[in-house]
Amino acid sequence: MAIQAPTRFLWGPLTGAGLATAAACTVADQALKLWLLFGFDLGDKGRVPVTPFLDLILIWNKGISYGLFQQDSALGQWALFSVKVIAVALLWIWLARAETRLTALSLGLIVGGAIGNAIDQVLHGAVADFVLLHLTTASWSFRWYVFNLADVAIVAGVAALLYESLLAGRAVKAP
Repeated sequence: MAIQAPTRFLWGPLTGAGLATAAACTVADQALKLWLLFGFDLGDKGRVPVTPFLDLILIWNKGISYGLFQQDSALGQWALFSVKVIAVALLWIWLARAETRLTALSLGLIVGGAIGNAIDQVLHGAVADFVLLHLTTASWSFRWYVFNLADVAIVAGVAALLYESLLAGRAVKAP
């Protein structure tokens, strides 16, 4: 049975793989956040050292990645949510046209991360961030921004797309 034109717009040969990746990413992100919030009770524990360079700490991010565009008003929160919905829709259209498995999986990671953070925004009014990377010596200290599993998925997806577009094609084009 042939795929109808409107369906082709939203579904391609690798869409299923991308959406499965997005679903797995969203479920893992939300499960980890729920456990940290309600099972481990990270909010009451404060800063929890895990390794000499990694701590768990609960930060509620009312903006987007890296804490940009912080929004305290309901209107601002809904505007950010709307941007996420539009981004997911555009990424899905791109996913329907994906020609390689790496592209589909990368887009799935980005979509899954965006959905995971959007769920937080709807349920809690902010995104739960909890991983703090840091280095401290006798003379200086460096702290990275606080992030979560959804952020890791988004960054990994973008990095894989960059790899594929900049480097992966060179090896394939041999005579």
